[in-house]
Amino acid sequence: GINAEYGLFLHLTMKYNPGVSSSRRKNRKAHFSAGTNERRIRMSAPLSKELRKKYNVRAVPVRKDDEVQVTRGTFKGREGKIIQCYRKKYVIHIDKLTREKANGTTINIGVSPSKVVITKLKLNNDRKSLLERKSRVALDKNKGKYTEQTDAAAAQKASNEKGDKASLAAVD
Repeated sequence: GINAEYGLFLHLTMKYNPGVSSSRRKNRKAHFSAGTNERRIRMSAPLSKELRKKYNVRAVPVRKDDEVQVTRGTFKGREGKIIQCYRKKYVIHIDKLTREKANGTTINIGVSPSKVVITKLKLNNDRKSLLERKSRVALDKNKGKYTEQTDAAAAQKASNEKGDKASLAAVD
């Protein structure tokens, strides 16, 4: 809209979904006050290239006993099994990632799930059905994509409709 009185030009864009906010304040509140079921989804990690090809799925929520490889940070390249998903802190603990404190006790180092790739999945029936469900959606990749074939089909359909209207006008 244009506010001529002050000479301001405001750029307004249409929101696709009014239920989704782009406010930083609201997004931070949603993140930190999320329940454990929502945190599970937020704590998703991408699959390795081989697993992605096998299951046709890009990312899944992490779980205990998945095997992962760290892709970012000091421990980049290190592999191990997830021993704990610490949802309260949004981190995962990996069996071989520990450090020694000053008093000699060893503690696990928390790693963000977004900074790892899953190299081996712990599969159970729920996980299998989740992968099946997600791959079904992924299989329909060309849905909504623009190609020359769709353009040709649209032009054909438009010309058919014009022809139908012309024939109806001739009948009248």
